[in-house]
Amino acid sequence: MEKFKRVSTYMIFVFPALAIYLAVIAFPIISSVGLSFTDYNIYKNLAIWTGLANYIKIFKDPVFWFSMRNNFFVIFVSVFGQIPLGFVLAYLIYRRLVKRSVFFQAMVFLPTVISTIIIGILWSKMFSPIGVVPRIIQVITNNPDYSMTIMTNKNLAMIPIGFVLLWMYTGTYLIIFLANLQNIDPDIIEAAQIDGATDGQIFRKIIVPQLYGVLVLTSILAISGSLRSFDLIFAMTGGGPAYYTNLLSIYMYNQSFIFHNYGVGSAVSTVMVILSIVLVILIRLARRKIDIMEA
Repeated sequence: MEKFKRVSTYMIFVFPALAIYLAVIAFPIISSVGLSFTDYNIYKNLAIWTGLANYIKIFKDPVFWFSMRNNFFVIFVSVFGQIPLGFVLAYLIYRRLVKRSVFFQAMVFLPTVISTIIIGILWSKMFSPIGVVPRIIQVITNNPDYSMTIMTNKNLAMIPIGFVLLWMYTGTYLIIFLANLQNIDPDIIEAAQIDGATDGQIFRKIIVPQLYGVLVLTSILAISGSLRSFDLIFAMTGGGPAYYTNLLSIYMYNQSFIFHNYGVGSAVSTVMVILSIVLVILIRLARRKIDIMEA
């Protein structure tokens, strides 16, 4: 009886959060999966079963594959750019090798408090042919006739987006890593130094293993954030030129709300969910393999 009361007490606290999760996340995902197998007409509120037709349509669409490629570019920048850079900066601050000057703090932490839409618009203006970035290049190269066309070049437009993504989110990971570095027991490091361990050995054998869990967490956050990316690129390029900076989220938005192909948009969202699950599983398997190798 006492155990039942304890479980009931737990459920009282858990149920509101569970209900919100089911209403806001689980139910829309399930509904979207069901909708992806139909041709839904929003005006008639009529869904006609089409089977796998929507999936076949997107897999045959080159724009879908361009969007997928760009999403993997964003994931690459996030996992192999933002996280390592945030970790390095956090470690330098932790070891007091870098002073936290006002300028440094502003450059690193400012993006975390500014609206992503505003950041996207500002950087799109800065990278425009008459923006600040081309002007700086003109001064550096002493070439007043230089005109930047990188944002309108289909092969290069993702490069400035990658740069902005680095600037935007590195500070977030810096904060996460710095907080965890400061939680490492200094007595462990001091004992290793007394035993003659070098800084490199302390870094590899003590600090990095202590942060394995954080590295997995930040990788999962980076992947999920990359797949949900929409506002920054939509504000900077709108998915252009043509569709060369499209992400899956922008492709889904266009299919659903521009072309009113809600079944196709739902199919894209289902693919995004499956892709995120697969990538998270791969990260966890990699973490497990590293643990086995370290044992």
